[in-house]
Amino acid sequence: MSLGYGIQLPVQSQSTLYTEGWEAGAGPEDLVAVARAVDRAGFDYLAACDHVAIPRRLAPAMSTVWYDPVATLAHLAAVTGRTRLLSHVAVVGLRHPLLTAKQYATLDHLSGGRLVLGVGAGHVREEFEVLGVDFERRGAVLDEVIDALRAALGPEEFPEHHGKLYDFAGLGQRPRPAQPRVPLWVGGSSPAAVRRAALKGDGWLPQGDPRDRLPAQIARLGELRERERVAGPFTVGAITEPLYVGRPGWEVGRRTLSGAPEEIAESLRAYRAMGVDLIQVRFRSRGRTELIEQIGRFGAEVAPHLN
Repeated sequence: MSLGYGIQLPVQSQSTLYTEGWEAGAGPEDLVAVARAVDRAGFDYLAACDHVAIPRRLAPAMSTVWYDPVATLAHLAAVTGRTRLLSHVAVVGLRHPLLTAKQYATLDHLSGGRLVLGVGAGHVREEFEVLGVDFERRGAVLDEVIDALRAALGPEEFPEHHGKLYDFAGLGQRPRPAQPRVPLWVGGSSPAAVRRAALKGDGWLPQGDPRDRLPAQIARLGELRERERVAGPFTVGAITEPLYVGRPGWEVGRRTLSGAPEEIAESLRAYRAMGVDLIQVRFRSRGRTELIEQIGRFGAEVAPHLN
């Protein structure tokens, strides 16, 4: 099987954990240019994050720059033609599932069926509190929201769901998604998140598990799905180390994987060997031009050697 590759876009989220210095002064034109480069380079997906509001206590680390994923992905759908559009991840427990379904069904319809709905439980308490959602029960809320979204994003014009938190029937929503089944990937690396992904998801998005932790996580996914007899396609994701294609002439950090395209590809093939289907990559860069060059080089020079 082949090893696919996607990317979380710069600019649209600017946590100090991964943002580059040039992104602070970047804007919509830069985001569009990078998205077009990703589309040209054959990436499987481009991704955008989801945070409603960042409290002051977290702003120094997380920043307050978090573009809305629905608006952002819809905008980028219009300037790309092939790459899929991933929410990585949407904190769907913050919103009523019919509201989420309306937004993402419209996005899938407008993009010609390119949506991948990545969901997660969330971690910022104040976001839940200000929106009147129980932070302590966010896992249980997410479990039911996933079930409700399966119904609301399905083929039925009048979806139906009867649960403990949400109950709806006889309410029509069009346009329907272009896809018969919108892929729903679950993000997170906690035991609860892995279980949720295995039993309720079409894929798993780890939250930065290093290579040595992935085999055990992947084995656990397989065990859970086999034990509960969950069938159907399932995509295992992974987030790689930062990358730089070629020999950098500047300090890219000791964790960054750099060098000749064949060397980078050889290292990344280890993910496929441990059962990963789709890697998410990130490139070190000092500006938009360098990032676009890195994206192009990866697609042209590294990707052919991944399989």
